[in-house]
Amino acid sequence: MTVHAAHLGRYYEDFVVGDVFQHPLGRTISEADNTWFTLLTMNTNQNHFNAHFAARAPVGKIIVNSGLSVAIVLGLSVIDVSQNASMNLGWDEIRLTHPVFIGDTLYAESLVEAVRESRSRPYAGIVTCRTRGLNQDGDEVMSWRRSVMVYKREAPHDKGFFPVAKNGPLA
Repeated sequence: MTVHAAHLGRYYEDFVVGDVFQHPLGRTISEADNTWFTLLTMNTNQNHFNAHFAARAPVGKIIVNSGLSVAIVLGLSVIDVSQNASMNLGWDEIRLTHPVFIGDTLYAESLVEAVRESRSRPYAGIVTCRTRGLNQDGDEVMSWRRSVMVYKREAPHDKGFFPVAKNGPLA
């Protein structure tokens, strides 16, 4: 029997400048997602939760809260870019280039722009990617540049966290 330790994502050594990751999941945004996120974050702009009010605005319907759409695209990129990161270092050049509406499905892809070893943490490196979100029609809805500190493959920090079952191994 072989036990495969819990593992997901890429390590610093897996990133090559110029590589593009088309992240494997898409996410359709529901009205409940948008309303809950908007109210939870205390955003009082009615264009995000009042259909009657939003119908009078230039786009004529509810626009998904940009904080939610950014969070979803960011989340979609985690599996490839920052699953094995110890921390985000920054976002630059965030652009919201097309409105996102209820019922839109978002996808994400990331281009590796730079990699370098950390000067202060020998167990990690810094990866910089340009990420963009696309809707189901292929419209680019947002983009940004993000830098993350990613563990190297031999870093101990993300290993050995899975608990040992008190009643013995699974058989």
